[in-house]
Amino acid sequence: MRLVNRAASVDVDPFTLEIVKNTLVAIGDEMFYALERTSKSPIIYEVLDYACGLTDAEGQLITQGNGVTGFLGTLTFAVKDAIEKFARKGLLEPGDMIITNDPYGGGGTHLSDVALVMPIFYDSQVVAYSANKAHWTEVGGKDPGSWTTDSTEVYQEGLQFPCVKLFKAGQVIDSMVDLIAANVRMPDMTLGDMWAQVAALRVGERRLSEVLGKYGKDMVVTCMGRLLDQGEQLARLELSKLPKGVYEAEDFIDDDGIGNGPFPVRVKVTITDDEFICDFTGTHSQVPGPVNCTCTGLESGLRSILKALVGPNTPTNEGVFRPLRVICPPRTIFTAERPAAVSTYWETMEYVTDLVWKALAPVVPGRLTAGHFLSVCGVVVAGNHPDTGELFLLVEPQAGGWGAGIDKDGENGLVCVGDGETYIIPVEVTETRHGILVDQYALNTSGGGAGKYRGGRGLVRDYRIIGDEAYLTATFGRHKFLPWGMAEGKQGSQNAVHILHKDGRPPVVFGKTARYRLVKDEVARLITGAGGGWGNPMERPVRLVVDDVRNEYISIDEAEADYGVVLEPGTLKVLGLTVEREALKK
Repeated sequence: MRLVNRAASVDVDPFTLEIVKNTLVAIGDEMFYALERTSKSPIIYEVLDYACGLTDAEGQLITQGNGVTGFLGTLTFAVKDAIEKFARKGLLEPGDMIITNDPYGGGGTHLSDVALVMPIFYDSQVVAYSANKAHWTEVGGKDPGSWTTDSTEVYQEGLQFPCVKLFKAGQVIDSMVDLIAANVRMPDMTLGDMWAQVAALRVGERRLSEVLGKYGKDMVVTCMGRLLDQGEQLARLELSKLPKGVYEAEDFIDDDGIGNGPFPVRVKVTITDDEFICDFTGTHSQVPGPVNCTCTGLESGLRSILKALVGPNTPTNEGVFRPLRVICPPRTIFTAERPAAVSTYWETMEYVTDLVWKALAPVVPGRLTAGHFLSVCGVVVAGNHPDTGELFLLVEPQAGGWGAGIDKDGENGLVCVGDGETYIIPVEVTETRHGILVDQYALNTSGGGAGKYRGGRGLVRDYRIIGDEAYLTATFGRHKFLPWGMAEGKQGSQNAVHILHKDGRPPVVFGKTARYRLVKDEVARLITGAGGGWGNPMERPVRLVVDDVRNEYISIDEAEADYGVVLEPGTLKVLGLTVEREALKK
């Protein structure tokens, strides 16, 4: 087996280059849809918590289908790990597939995110790799659903796949499948998702082989290199438009899930003519609970914000990220090392993106908004289904409010920045597959985010337990430190879980919990916050405040307290203006 030498290239006309480039992008999309259609878990086929793509023979990302923004970069690192462990030693052959979820290397994030990598051969050479990464609902560990808020070491969080072969020469390694089935609570679902990933890899291999057969290896490899160079050129062009300088931000992570915190996190962003440098020196060290993030998550969080700044509409490839340089000491909460617990790593990875966002929002207000609800607001509900008696597992994110911009209100009910092009599980699927009734699904209009432009509203979702009991695990970050406003705009509101007891006791309120016991007819109310506001609330036009009250985005009391709009029985008085109260009813 040989690796392709990228130094060898051929002349290519711009028309062929464009055709091959768009074909490569289409292959990533087709892989994405193949995995969606064949998976068995709602977290994949409804939420789209996965990513698919191709890399070149060196592991550089060529294309990646839409999905979880937080997986930008993880495919690259998974492939590079496989190259070092197998390809460099001549240990790969056609039909091999490698499996990895190592959080501390190999593109890992937490153990639930499992990556598969497949070399693509042509003329006895590896010319590319097909890769994907998907959230498995179950990978074992001490808790149903595998991720939890109270683990203290990675060994409690599930099966670890340290970059090992799952297929050899096209044949599945049965002992690996047996090992997985014996260590997960729902083997049918877990193995079904594994086979869906296998199918998507084969789609990538088949489609790229067709392109290689049509245009030849040298032409396709040359086009891959040109695609990367084009991504770099476009990124640097946009980077040159950003204001040069040094920008800093600081924030606090609520806690680690087991009582420690808060934890300060810091960034210094330096923008030069050709580099985007992010230095996280001064950030808190790794912590006992599972909110730790490893180097892969740090890199992916930065890629998300860089992509937003320099090319949100351009195809994703490794070239786009060449200007990025990362500085962070080892063993921080962003660069945790084995055996640190990492099962809710996303709570911290989102802060990587948000810190850079917060530092740059004042200087590029046309590109970045005020702070949003930020947290994935992940939920696991586990119990025995009242109809079948079998274990059900609901694993999902929640959506919330985004921050206002310099010239617009924030968006209502969108998933957080790290979740990207994903969704929440529909009510119909939630009720059909799990022992739950959704009593309420509505906008959260409890306040927050006042400004000349208002922060978007979060959501409220009530889950009523219909079995004898169920257990709730939840991690709602930004419970204590709220989304930040801009230019005198007010903070957003908190993310929180409220437990409503059937005996009328006061609700229990928290941001994180593990295995909270719920009995029949008790309700878990999942509340996501509003985004931050932009600008002085007193500058918001009266008509927009009236519209907000009419549309129930804000209350009459908030109109007065935040915006100076006084509603009296019959009239609306603001700065000497009088508007009939009847207008609110139209």
